[in-house]
Amino acid sequence: MIFVTKADGGVSYVSPEWTSFTGQAAPEAAEHGWFACMHPEDHETARTFLRDAHHQQSEFSLRARLRRADGSYAWVMIGAVPSYGPPGNTFLGYLGSLTEISPSRSEPLTAYGTLTRFVPPPMNPATPPGSTLEAVADYLLIAHGLIEQDHAQEMLPVLREALFTAGKLLARNMTAPDHRDRIH
Repeated sequence: MIFVTKADGGVSYVSPEWTSFTGQAAPEAAEHGWFACMHPEDHETARTFLRDAHHQQSEFSLRARLRRADGSYAWVMIGAVPSYGPPGNTFLGYLGSLTEISPSRSEPLTAYGTLTRFVPPPMNPATPPGSTLEAVADYLLIAHGLIEQDHAQEMLPVLREALFTAGKLLARNMTAPDHRDRIH
């Protein structure tokens, strides 16, 4: 599932898979409304961590539980990379993804986050991308993580520009008539 945030941290776009997964309509997820789907025990950890990530304008990964449409909770990995644009390389917000995960039995089952790095887990077949553009954004986020692991730093500016463009196009596509249930 793909999401976009504004510079102030409020969610401006969620892919249609969000509504299928959580049962929450996209307009209800706007800004910080998506927190209503967060497990109560993970809420404060997530809010504090995301505030710190936003303040530092850092890549991040956050593991937490989200309520599914059927009322059960699933562990998810939420992660994003910052987007910058004109004027003067201004912080514009984040382009990120959210993927259902199965925590290993050896890990403690707690919510936690890490700054400075986001390597998305493989896409979950239960929540495939809803459009070609969302699939491209998912693959760009995965490529971003792989490039950093391989130390191919000279490719990062080009990839970050592609991530910025994907976020811009996702936001623009939300205004099309057949996308009324999405937010921007």
